Amino acid sequence: MSLTRVRRPRRFLVCEPRHFAVRYAINPWMHPDTPVDVDLAQEQWRSLIHAYRAHGHTVESVEPAPDLPDMVFAANSAVVVGGRVFGSLFHAPERRPESVHYDTWFKTAGYEVYRPESVCEGEGDLVWTGRYLLAGTGFRTTREAHREVQEFFGRPVISLTLVDPHFYHLDTALFVLDDDNVAYYPEAFSPGSREVLAGLFPDAVLATREDALAFGLNSVSDGRHVFIAPQAEALAARLGEHGYLPVPVDLSELHKAGGGIKCCTQEIRS
Repeated sequence: MSLTRVRRPRRFLVCEPRHFAVRYAINPWMHPDTPVDVDLAQEQWRSLIHAYRAHGHTVESVEPAPDLPDMVFAANSAVVVGGRVFGSLFHAPERRPESVHYDTWFKTAGYEVYRPESVCEGEGDLVWTGRYLLAGTGFRTTREAHREVQEFFGRPVISLTLVDPHFYHLDTALFVLDDDNVAYYPEAFSPGSREVLAGLFPDAVLATREDALAFGLNSVSDGRHVFIAPQAEALAARLGEHGYLPVPVDLSELHKAGGGIKCCTQEIRS
């Protein structure tokens, strides 16, 4: 397929995994008895930041806190659309203090931050398509939070139910390719949600379970380049057939906590 995809410069907020560890288990990937190589995690994370900057994107950082090992997963801290920040209220008590650090960064940068009343885990479950928000529920973010999000942004919110605990956040099962299309793993969703996605995105790039389990759908696209786990080889090939350029970035050490490229990346949309 001969298509010319257009890259749009993005602004990302990230957090170095200086204190990364797996100290508790709040998803099927986390095993506190599994050793973690913090130096390798930092090296892999730096390769992601280098890749973003090499492709023309702006990257800013939040200072990591020593007692918050999951703070590297910046996507869960908020969702930003049109310069408005909808903050987070984590499901797990262990992660709730992260919100304070991210809120402080946004406020210092001149943003007002809305504090949700319902459990909501930012871009983990809230995916902006350019026209509306796809909103995941089933394991973390609640349906009541979807209502709050719609009232706050005044944008349509489409609720999708996740059914496989390995894909506990929407951003592990789906990512936006550009303003018109997405990639996703159908079996991560309830039957009704699959029908909704098929109707909205008839030309979507579909992933296998193997590629989804390799964190292939926890990817970031700038409309042309797709920053993707190298283990998701079949998905990368399909993206190439659709005119996108895969940029492999290995975050295998961070996979031990159930996170990948998108989990580490909060997009600031002005």
